Amino acid sequence: MSSNASRRQYEARMHRVQAYIDRHLDQPLDLEALAAVAHFSPYHFHRLFLAWTGQTLGDYLARRRLEKAAQRLRGQPESTVLSIALGVGYGSAEAFARAFKLRFGHSPTQWRNLDQADSNLDQGGAWRGEEHGFSRNPDEGNPVNVRLIDRPPVRMGYLRYQGAYGPALGRFWAETFNPWLATQNLGAVSRFGIGHDDPSLVPPEQCRYDAGVAVPDDWVPNGGALVTELPGGRYAALDFQGTAAEIGAAWAAMMGQWLPSSGLQLDARPCFEHYGPQSKFDYKTGVFDCELCIPVAPL
Repeated sequence: MSSNASRRQYEARMHRVQAYIDRHLDQPLDLEALAAVAHFSPYHFHRLFLAWTGQTLGDYLARRRLEKAAQRLRGQPESTVLSIALGVGYGSAEAFARAFKLRFGHSPTQWRNLDQADSNLDQGGAWRGEEHGFSRNPDEGNPVNVRLIDRPPVRMGYLRYQGAYGPALGRFWAETFNPWLATQNLGAVSRFGIGHDDPSLVPPEQCRYDAGVAVPDDWVPNGGALVTELPGGRYAALDFQGTAAEIGAAWAAMMGQWLPSSGLQLDARPCFEHYGPQSKFDYKTGVFDCELCIPVAPL
């Protein structure tokens, strides 16, 4: 096996472990179980994980539990602090509250009531919806035309970017993903952008984003790409047209305004941008269109 093929194998296994962690935060996640997901020896897995992510397994699990909890506190307004604590793997509300305040500087209840625009945890204002005319007050009406849809699962070839969201993502699409896609001879097919992390909660250097494309069952990963399945099921969808500088505001309107009054909540599947075969991009203005999709389930 070549060195490039070997590295892609390691990358695919680590991505699989990270996805498994996010789907099972409410369950015990010990080293042996996660090593089995990655098909690595438990004896070596902890060292491999540290080398790959820059964090020990314990630190990574603690970070993801708290980041998911912070997201759910705002996205699930009817859920109790205890239920959210249990849902991300804490045994008691007290232990959760101590860890949460240490991480975010606020108690879970204070965080739930805190305006996101005042949290100073975003990346350069990318998620400050008021800069683009979106209201953050749920009582001021609902400016977003969100619909509920059912999507089938999609086999997806993808390239991963890690770092701060914003303009860098546009460069990643233009300079890395699109040139690779042009070599695949897939025709007019759906493309997807998956932001695995909320940039208002996760440090910029740790944010993960996958640019992907729907591929047939016999497609073989190449050129550094990996393959995964984008889960199907019920999603809330919003048609977006605008620039990269404006898309964060649209996401914020869905999460902060529409979702809390919808009677629904996020589940463990990722949010994503769907670029259909007919989606367009204007190189002069930077305006593009896509469908923003968030995974939802009943409260």
